[in-house]
Amino acid sequence: MKHRGLLLLAALAAPGCISAPEIVMVDRATALEQQASGSFKDVEQRLARAGMSPTPVPLTPNQLEDLGIQPTPLVENTGKTQADRVDDLLLRHCVGEGRNGLLVVDSRRRCQTGRMTSDDVALVERVNRARLQLWQWMGTMRPGVPEEALRRNWQQVHAAGVICGGKVEAEDGTWGAKKC
Repeated sequence: MKHRGLLLLAALAAPGCISAPEIVMVDRATALEQQASGSFKDVEQRLARAGMSPTPVPLTPNQLEDLGIQPTPLVENTGKTQADRVDDLLLRHCVGEGRNGLLVVDSRRRCQTGRMTSDDVALVERVNRARLQLWQWMGTMRPGVPEEALRRNWQQVHAAGVICGGKVEAEDGTWGAKKC
């Protein structure tokens, strides 16, 4: 038995039975090796691009107050709410209630008794943005209903509350004062 083991060992040790391992040299590291060694070029590029296009940081009213920023009062010093100011703009025909549900600024600036201020333009933009957000929310509450139908239904209900004499767009696209 000893001789058989030695014979087997000699057969395995013969030069033809054991081949030398094949060695492959690579001159560049793989992406995984680069990341493991600390090379994050794509991550660094995304971070640099994000730094070039800043986005707003959501802050609560309490955080804004802690920073010393006072929120816009719901009722201004004039005693008029934002809704009162919109009604005033409608009565003066500076803006109109469009058929699409948004406030439309008269591009000719033919306001009766004065012009629109930058605060008025900002107010109209806020109201329109709030209405768009409202319609999006309504769409989430009634997922099967198209947004156009929700907007049209909202506009019909809202039109009843528009101030008498305010500028409104008729179904045929003409503009005029609301009759009550």
